[in-house]
Amino acid sequence: MFEEGNRLKEEFGADAVFDFTLGNPDLDPPEQLLARLRELTQQAPDGLHRYMQNAGWPHVRESVASHLERRTDLPFAGNHVVMTVGAGGALNTLLKAILNPGDEVIVLSPYFVEYQFYIDNHRGVMVQVPCDDTFAPDPVALRSAVTPRTRAVLINSPNNPSGRVYSHEELERTCTALSAAANEHGSPIYLITDEPYRKITYGAECPEIPQYYKDTVVVTSSSKDLGLAGERIGYLAISPEAADADELAAACTFCNRTLGFVNAPSLFQLAVADCLDVSVDVDRYRTRRDLLHEHLVGLGFEIPAPEGAFYLFPKCPIDDDTKFVRELMEERVLVVPGSGFGTPGYFRVSYAVPSDVIERSLPAWSRVAARYPQLAAT
Repeated sequence: MFEEGNRLKEEFGADAVFDFTLGNPDLDPPEQLLARLRELTQQAPDGLHRYMQNAGWPHVRESVASHLERRTDLPFAGNHVVMTVGAGGALNTLLKAILNPGDEVIVLSPYFVEYQFYIDNHRGVMVQVPCDDTFAPDPVALRSAVTPRTRAVLINSPNNPSGRVYSHEELERTCTALSAAANEHGSPIYLITDEPYRKITYGAECPEIPQYYKDTVVVTSSSKDLGLAGERIGYLAISPEAADADELAAACTFCNRTLGFVNAPSLFQLAVADCLDVSVDVDRYRTRRDLLHEHLVGLGFEIPAPEGAFYLFPKCPIDDDTKFVRELMEERVLVVPGSGFGTPGYFRVSYAVPSDVIERSLPAWSRVAARYPQLAAT
């Protein structure tokens, strides 16, 4: 879809194409982060550009651990933190460390499209467990999906693509079910929580998952909350309550190197370590969300208001989501079919785009909706 968008822009001009395909944050990093970068480049600390420990600068890892300890009231330690090349690097490093060929990783759908590839990279098997009609986890379905080969469950809240934020009650039920399944099968099951959108929420509280489940690994990046998508900086952090935390941290450190990441970028490790409580202006995303959500709901589309992230996940007016996406493309509106996220019959719209793009796209949405009388009837 991204390449198709480039082709259409060349043919019709960029202003005539409304590309909502990529979750590519367009807000500039906060001034505090930019100021820290200026300081680091103008008065570089000794050794900034030299080799470091594969897991990252020790004082950066300690800063991350202290930040997590304040959030969770759990004694996170720097030696259980690995600085990584974004959340994608963290997930691949972790999966390489824990998976043997044929091991299973349960994902909740809708899910981030690349999870399938990350699991395949390390000869694992992805097991899809659908969420309920509100995009909340289904603990009964989760427990029934666990087998002796289940090594991990991978969740994402705030969720890409639905914008759903799992509540305290939903997580408690989910973690209780997972603990019971792990006990039944007699082996630990890691709960991997992928959290790059944690700070991009609209009034919803984003619970701390390590408080609910001892064998948790937190994975995140600064791509969204600090507007640093192109810098590829993130980390993984193993809960201090995990049974084999030391062994897993050593394995992840080794895999970080052997996969070719080696370590996260030195300069940005130091920069983000001082900005762990900072974020872009989320209200700007909220304004865009409201503008597009209100228009599409007014046209008859069925869309829960996203509680976090920067995506809408409307239900298609027909069952064939790829066909509907092609019809939108005829109006030069580019979105992504829900089947790519394990949820056919929906489509994803990223509102990480300038507000004027949304405003100029509204007539095109209206023209497409007019082809479907069933929308007007809802």
